[in-house]
This record gives sequence, C-alpha cells and structure tokens, in this order.
Amino acid sequence: MSTKQKHEATYVGLDIGSSKVVCVVGLAQAESATPSIIGLGVAPLSSVRRGVVNDVEETVSAITAALEEAERMSGVAIERATINVDGVQVQCMNSKGVVAVARADHEIALEDLARAEEAASAITLHANRQLLSVIPRSYAVDDQTNVVDPVGMNGIKLEVDTHILTVSLPAMKNLQNSVFRSGIAINSQLPTPLAAAKSVLKLSEKEAGVALVHIGSETTGIAIFQDGMIMYTSVLPIGSNNITKDLVYGLRTTPEVAEKIKLDHAIAGRPMGKTNKKINLEDYGSAGNVYQYDIDTIVHSRLEEILSLARDEVTKIVKDPKTLGSGIILTGGGANIAELGRYATEVFKIPAQVAKISHISGVAEHISDPTYAAAIGLMLEDMQQPKNAKRISQSNIFHNVSAKAISIIKGLLP
Repeated sequence: MSTKQKHEATYVGLDIGSSKVVCVVGLAQAESATPSIIGLGVAPLSSVRRGVVNDVEETVSAITAALEEAERMSGVAIERATINVDGVQVQCMNSKGVVAVARADHEIALEDLARAEEAASAITLHANRQLLSVIPRSYAVDDQTNVVDPVGMNGIKLEVDTHILTVSLPAMKNLQNSVFRSGIAINSQLPTPLAAAKSVLKLSEKEAGVALVHIGSETTGIAIFQDGMIMYTSVLPIGSNNITKDLVYGLRTTPEVAEKIKLDHAIAGRPMGKTNKKINLEDYGSAGNVYQYDIDTIVHSRLEEILSLARDEVTKIVKDPKTLGSGIILTGGGANIAELGRYATEVFKIPAQVAKISHISGVAEHISDPTYAAAIGLMLEDMQQPKNAKRISQSNIFHNVSAKAISIIKGLLP
C-alpha cells in the first residue's frame, strides 16, 4: 500500500525542457506568502527539440521519472500540475477589448472583466494556432486609465489592455498528450520565460523596466516588463546546447565530455590570449588534452551569438535599453556559465546579472540555481490557480476516466 498522501495545500510545477524534466512540489506555509519546496524530481530528456515534442513515448517516460522522484521526496501523490510551453511556437501580441458595464447601477463586476478579456481575445488565428492565455495588463474605466483592479468601481465603459499568447496547435497537443499519458491533469500552462520571471522578478523591477533572458538547452526565452506590465514574450531557437555541440566538433570529443568541460571550464567573455593551460581529458573519461584558449574561443563565439540575438530581440521592443532601469536578469541552465553577468553587461550595454532564487525555502538546497527558475515559477503559478478552475483535460472517449486510472491500466498491459 502506498504511503503517499494527497495534500490540498501542495502545488506542482512541471518544466518540460529540451534536456531534462524538472518537477517541483511546494507546500503552502501559514506564515509565508510563498510555499516551501518539499519535493524535487529531475529526469534527462532528449525527445524534445527546441521546445517541441518529437517522441511522445520517451517524453512520457521522462515526465514519469521526474514525477516519481518528486513524489518519493515529498511523500505526496501528484495528480495535477502547471506546465510550461516552450519553443518558437510561442507568439505574443497586445490587444485591447472594450465593453459596456452590464449592471444598471454601473458597478463593475467580475463578469464585466471576463467579457472585456473575451473582446480583446477576438482575434483571427491561423488554423493551426491556438490561444494559450490572455493576460490583463491594465484597465481603463471611462476616462480613468491605468486602473489595476476595476471591480467595484462605477463607470459606463470598461476597457482592458491585454498581452495575448498563442501557440502551435499540433505542438500543444503533443505536449499535452505526453503529460496526460504520464498520469496527471494540467491545471494551467505558462510560457517558459514568463514562468522564470514569476520566480525571480520583483514588482519593483517590473515597474522600473526589466528584460528577463532565460537561456535553456535549445531555446532562449525573453520576457520584457515596463511600468509593471508584460510588454513582450519571445522564444529563440538557440540555447546552451549549441555551445556543447560546438565543443564536440571543435575539441573532437563526445557530447558527454563536451558538456562536462562546458560546466567546469567555460568562461563568458572574449579570449584573453593564448596560454599553455591544458585540460586533461582523462579526468572526464576520455583521452588527450585540450587547451583552455581553444575552449574560450569556441564558447565565446557561440555565446556572443546567443546574447546578441537576445539583445536584438529586446531592442525591437525597447528602442533605448537604458530605459530598462532594472537591466537584464539571466536565468536557465545556460546562466551558470562563469562570468556571464559581466559579459552580458558588455553585450547589452546595460547592467545584467544572473538571478538567484533566495526567497524560496525548502529541502532542496540547490533550488537557488537559475536552472530551476522556470519550474519554481510554474509551481507559484499553480498556487494562484482557483481550486474550482476548469482544468485542461483529454478530449477523447475516456474523458470520464481519470488520467491516473488510465496510467495504472496501461501499466498492467503486456
């Protein structure tokens, strides 16, 4: 008999990346606004390319492994989670919706907000695209602008300014199917850069202006905030794994050795000049030696490309990056390259720093690593989902059977 129990006050974030799946379980704390991390599961993944699932079966196996590890650590049976959406399939636009206040006394109710958001989302989408979410940025009541929460106010006309996110329908279906077949339901979905922003950005930073750059394995996500509002979301099809591939070819070694060398010896910045410093590959289970200068040259070439592409993406929206008072915040596994903050400052020409997650407590000591920013942000988003919210479910003939039951039945088949 399983010792795992269901806790109503637990929240789960499931980050399905291009190199690994990360599952974070948080437990609500009466004395704190943020939950404590009680479970962490990590499993390698190679069937997702640039945020898109290419092999459902392998993705299911990796998700299941991460879930089981998080369940063992937390002692909680995971039945649902908030998941990420990644890749160039994520696209954004800003849209406004206007409605007349419905009540005879002109007091604005939640129903008016819903109608305004629906009006804002009445956009024409390509047949293979799906609306992911509509994020209210600000409201206007008659002539009063920049209203944060208009409920209870009086007015004739209600206007909402929204940030709309859309995704590729086939890619979304493959991702959702992978999660459902892992035996859990989906509470909500959030693009990876917005999830990372949720875990590391303060309101004051968003108000001053900030660009978050999330360097993942095969994608780099960007989220730009100004005046406390989300302005732009984008995902580029390049990431830190491109550096590993360059090291494989440049050093003539294996992907496993190249990844270890990147983690241990990669330094962000321009090569300082030829030195005789050598790295003994026998320490990494290979043979021969490589020069630090060669590593620096390879890493710099690709990292400069990644950061330059991110900079160009930011300047498309923010013509003068100096108006971003809080500069650039770096997250993701790729943010662990030594001296990255200093080098990003050089490329962006505004202050940049690697995020540290210090306000979340829990059993996993290394949870402050920027690698886990997105997973923690998803867990925090899960915490904000209403208990009676309609969950994303499978649209098939077995819709009356729980995903957990389907998983159990599948496990009994030969």
